[in-house]
Amino acid sequence: QLQASGGGLVQAGGSLRPSCEFAGRTFSNYAMGWFRQAPGKEREFVAAISWTGNTYYVRSVKDRFTISRDNAGDTVNLQMSSLKPEDTAVYYCAASRSGTTLLKASDYDYWGQGTQVTVSS
Repeated sequence: QLQASGGGLVQAGGSLRPSCEFAGRTFSNYAMGWFRQAPGKEREFVAAISWTGNTYYVRSVKDRFTISRDNAGDTVNLQMSSLKPEDTAVYYCAASRSGTTLLKASDYDYWGQGTQVTVSS
């Protein structure tokens, strides 16, 4: 139901824009989030956007990443700029029906398959 795309390989300082399409549900009823997991590390929260468009970011990506949603296209995007090697990870999109708290993986009901982002130094 969640299909992520748009990852890739980029040099440090570059940009990528992963997207995630959420099919089969009423997209506007869900808050959406992005998480990432680097090799040997736990999955961590990156960004989230509520039904009403309020956004939340982990401190390490604030001012570099922008999350947005397109309710007409059932899509959530993550514009990533000024990428750093430490941003390298598999990025997962997720959907939350409750939308009450959005910072933990357990807050989400549906998950995409992940898209690889690799930033070379």
